[in-house]
Amino acid sequence: MKTSTAITAMALPGLLALSAPVLAQGQLSANIGYASEYYYRGIFQNESSASAGLDYALSEFSLGETKLGKLQGGVWAADVGDGVEVDVYGSYAFAVEAFEFSVGFTNYYYTGEFDDTYKEINLGASWGPVSAMHSIGDYQNFSGPELDYTFSEIKYQHSSGAYARYGSYSDDFDGEFVELGYGTTISEIDLGIVLIVNSKEISDQSNSSGNATQGEALIFTLGKQFDL
Repeated sequence: MKTSTAITAMALPGLLALSAPVLAQGQLSANIGYASEYYYRGIFQNESSASAGLDYALSEFSLGETKLGKLQGGVWAADVGDGVEVDVYGSYAFAVEAFEFSVGFTNYYYTGEFDDTYKEINLGASWGPVSAMHSIGDYQNFSGPELDYTFSEIKYQHSSGAYARYGSYSDDFDGEFVELGYGTTISEIDLGIVLIVNSKEISDQSNSSGNATQGEALIFTLGKQFDL
């Protein structure tokens, strides 16, 4: 994630002392992907980028009659030109009536000089097709002073596969973007098309005078998931 989503397993020592939780069987899966251009949160990262990841998900577990939620974690890597981006994340999610909530972390590491480390706490909520995420992050910024930032987004996901997302940065980072996309699966291959319009603060595009301008990008993606 060049400058411009889960959650840690929560310890429940008090509850565990009272009764052992019933854990559903976990599922390990892998994924591979390709994007004609790699954008993350509205910011250009690299041309023609391949990616791969591993996820472990523990479906809903309970303590007696009480449902406690779901755990998930994983690692994901992508080509960013000068080295590889490696993301490590974990999440805990739970439901309250028709609402779902999550809390977690995401750390972004880089093997080359493309960027420096980011560490985030991620808070999420959803209701039907509408979801929101708020991330509080720290950027190590090479030899410069560490920077604090927040990122907030809201997304609407239609059952057809179409979606719309708006995101914005604040604190030491600035900028915003709109993303419109559509995804479908054909013969177990995930296909996607995405239009991104970003503000000049996070755009990689400029005018004839060299000044940053609002940017636009049309992206095509391929992906496949495997159960292990």
